[in-house]
Amino acid sequence: MDWGLQNRLSRIIKPQDNRALMLAVDHGYFLGPTEKLENPAKVIAPLLKYCDSLMVTRGVQRSSVSATTDTPMVLRVSGGSSIIGEDLSQEDITVSIEDAIRLNASALAMSIFVGSKYEYQTVVNLGKLVSRAQKYGIPVLAVTAVGKELGKDARYLSLACRVAAEQGANIVKTYYCENFEKVVQSCPVPIIVAGGKKIPERDALQLTYNSIKAGAVGVDIGRNVWQSEHPVAMIRAVRSIVHGNSNVEQAFSLYKKLASEDSKHKSKQT
Repeated sequence: MDWGLQNRLSRIIKPQDNRALMLAVDHGYFLGPTEKLENPAKVIAPLLKYCDSLMVTRGVQRSSVSATTDTPMVLRVSGGSSIIGEDLSQEDITVSIEDAIRLNASALAMSIFVGSKYEYQTVVNLGKLVSRAQKYGIPVLAVTAVGKELGKDARYLSLACRVAAEQGANIVKTYYCENFEKVVQSCPVPIIVAGGKKIPERDALQLTYNSIKAGAVGVDIGRNVWQSEHPVAMIRAVRSIVHGNSNVEQAFSLYKKLASEDSKHKSKQT
């Protein structure tokens, strides 16, 4: 494997424990000003030192992330349809390799929509992106988007993850499901689990724990961190599972302790 590619991957999936904690803030590329992410700079700043990498669009990276950060950037390079469009699966590659290099991206991220109307287009685009990125030693993260009609089951997710890996993706991001071990076992590259929509904090910690236990290298968590009432407490609790081998109860206890301290701090300021 190319040295540069290996080096970039090692910044995202930490070699000391083969684990990864990615913070997702790329939602605006199709959702616009997502609740509690209306001001990206304000949201990102206190969380950046607790994640291993940040999944972000080039617009938000340039406008809202400090250029002095040591945190690796996983750059979202696909888009084309918004939440009010006819079909979210109609995406194309929207960022050039040259711009990704200017932004010092550690990896490039794009979605594929297996089973959708635009499956062919997104899978072919993934192959093209891998070919371009390989020239410069930049890894590609394939996001296996799931349509409402397909659901999140092991058979479908195994198919989507394997298709992504077969096209050359270096990491695959997908959803957790029952029998998730089968999804991991049938995918020859590391899997990161998406946090998904906001759920209660303890449930999000359980999702993180279950994902790691089933063989995922980590999580890419967004709304379950920055839509929490205590985002820093939440990302630190998630981190205690990913890198500290905490169980759910230990992580939730940490969250409650840090959240209490945060509440006291805020009350003193008012």
